[in-house]
Amino acid sequence: MELQAFLFCFIITVAITPIIIKLAVYINALDTPDIRKVHTKQMPRLGGLAIFISVLSGMLIFTPYSSNVYPLLVGGIIIAITGVLDDIISLAPIYKLSGQVTAALVVILSGVKIEFVNLPFGGPFEFGVLSIPITLMWIIGVTNAINLVDGLDGLAAGISSIALLTITSMAVMMGNGFVVFTGIIVLGATLGFLVFNFYPAKIFMGDTGAMFLGFMISVLALLGFKNVTLFSFVIPILILGVPISDTLITIIRRVLQNQPIMKPDFSHLHHNLLKLGCTHPQTVIIIYTLSALFSLAAVLFSQATLINSLVVATILIFSTEIMIEVSQVAGEKYRPILNRVGLSRSKE
Repeated sequence: MELQAFLFCFIITVAITPIIIKLAVYINALDTPDIRKVHTKQMPRLGGLAIFISVLSGMLIFTPYSSNVYPLLVGGIIIAITGVLDDIISLAPIYKLSGQVTAALVVILSGVKIEFVNLPFGGPFEFGVLSIPITLMWIIGVTNAINLVDGLDGLAAGISSIALLTITSMAVMMGNGFVVFTGIIVLGATLGFLVFNFYPAKIFMGDTGAMFLGFMISVLALLGFKNVTLFSFVIPILILGVPISDTLITIIRRVLQNQPIMKPDFSHLHHNLLKLGCTHPQTVIIIYTLSALFSLAAVLFSQATLINSLVVATILIFSTEIMIEVSQVAGEKYRPILNRVGLSRSKE
């Protein structure tokens, strides 16, 4: 049944994406090149609509009944409508945020919340009234994290596919049937879109696709890993390590440079890899590899003892720091470890 759901959504997306391409051109839902963008010609950017239609169809046909089905569908519809409007008429940030908050609240008010974590040596830690704002920040944060990395052909779709594959695989181990089916459905739709979106892309997913995928991934991660131990709570963060770290660094960089947080720039991880001389496909593959390594770390983290989890976390933090310094994503002057190594060598 899972394979049927995957193939159904994959085929549906492949079948309707050419239609969406023509629709986007007809209604002028086009992405125009500018100084911060990599592409050099106008591109249709409504591709996420194909992903949404495929996922909606797949969930209605294949997903087993759960109390989470309809809140997830309603929230997804709100996000998709917000994205479609933005891809067509370019909504102001406040309206996009309002759509994201509304979609997140639909899910939260249905009972999907991060209510507590079990501390290793102290029992459960209840979030109480903070459970709603914490959950809201998680959903909105991941939704925008996927949107922010959507800067190269196939990048957001590939990162989302790796995250979905990891979440679904771990849901299989945990016996969470709803997350398994839904994850497979979204994965099939995303890979179907990647057929048209990998370099050289014929269509972009736009905010419709990036926000919808970010929303679905954030909620699936909550359903799969909520109310768990403190260290298991890190698992969904690890799975989405690349977009989350890129987003946090972007926010910090813009604050330090006195720039608006929502203002686009040309300093994301993929931009800096291109500046360092990587080709478009090489940059995408490098970030795919980083995402896969983060996902592997998440799996290892879930199976490891407390001490081994700390070792994995330490290695991952150190590796992330080196990646940040080499790629110059935090700025050309931010090189504390690399400068220290260079200083030691000069003394020798």
